[in-house]
This record gives sequence, structure tokens and C-alpha cells, in this order.
Amino acid sequence: MALIRVINPNSNEDVTAGLTDAVAPFAMPGRIDITCETLESGPFGIDSQRDVESVALPLAERMHARPADAFVIACYSDPGLALCRAEIAAPVFGIQESGLAMALTRGERFGVIAIADASIPRHLRAIRTMGLESRLVRERALNLTVAESAGEAVFGRLEETGQALIGDGADVIILGCAGMARHRQKLEAALGCPVIDPPQAAVAHALGALLA
Repeated sequence: MALIRVINPNSNEDVTAGLTDAVAPFAMPGRIDITCETLESGPFGIDSQRDVESVALPLAERMHARPADAFVIACYSDPGLALCRAEIAAPVFGIQESGLAMALTRGERFGVIAIADASIPRHLRAIRTMGLESRLVRERALNLTVAESAGEAVFGRLEETGQALIGDGADVIILGCAGMARHRQKLEAALGCPVIDPPQAAVAHALGALLA
């Protein structure tokens, strides 16, 4: 049986629990198993560029130590993605890259709900690298921690920010933090437009790679 290993590079177990719930429907019992795990040595949240850089080597080492048929790095800054792809033979997917790619299939212009203003420049670099500036309407930040984004109390802020992005012209919304994974379905119903959960998008891409 094939294995997709989804790695949360922060040490917050609540985020990993939310990831587990979000990707559970993608499992194919008897054929493809999906496991979500926490990088215990990582910071409690990936909140800064230093946090991003600090987990690159530990992520590569985790993949070497615990092989799988495909890996997902479950942080919207895609930390260590280039390094892991260079060192790991199995396909490695970053959730930001996958989330952006999935958004292109669901609408013309996307908006991103970022975790904090400080994370937006990192996201914009990735968007420029993929040549998607013309499809981005705007990023709007919640200005919360990763831990706060995983809680139920944040939903009102998510809905308010999503509505603002729709007002900006977005017809697809991307959740710009893995901690928001548990809110996707409820937010999509509230906003009336597609809401992309990047961990789900990355797992979908990993499934496609394995099934092909």
C-alpha cells in the first residue's frame, strides 16, 4: 500500500489534528494511506522568515528517516520545498504551490487570506515566481498567530476577510495557512464561492502523482 506523509513543520499538535481531519476524505483504504505528523523540533508557528528557514533541514532529515511514496509540506510558506525536492526521490508537494495551482482551475481571480501582514511578502514572492500576479486580486491578513487561526473563534474574522476579498474582485479564496484547514467547508458555504484549502490541494496532487 502506498503512503502519503503530510508533515506539519510547526510543533502545534492542534494544527496537525486539523490537517488530519481535512485530508481524511482523500484516503483510499487498502490502496493509499495518508498520515499527518508533527515536526516536533519546529517552532510553535511558522510566523517569520527565520521560522521558515529553521525547518528546511529538519524537514529533509525527517523525509530521509521516514520514507513515503509522496510527501506534503503543510505550511503555506512552503519551507524547505526546493531542498527536499533536490534530496528526496519521492514527489514532494508544497501547499502554497498546490493551492495556487488549484485556484486557477476554480475561477479567474483569487484572493488569499494570510495569517499576518508579515507573511504576505513571502507569499508574493512565490506568486511572482509562478507568474500569477495578474490572477491575484489581493492578500488580506487576519494578523493572528498560527495557533489562533486553528481555533473556532476565528471563523468570524475569516468570513469578514473573505467577503472583503470578494468585494476586491476575487471569485476564489485561498486559505493562506495550514492552521485554517478545519474552516474550509463552513467558509465556502458562508461565502458562496470556492474556498481552497492548500493541504487538501497538495494531497490531491500527491494522489494524482501516485495513481498515474
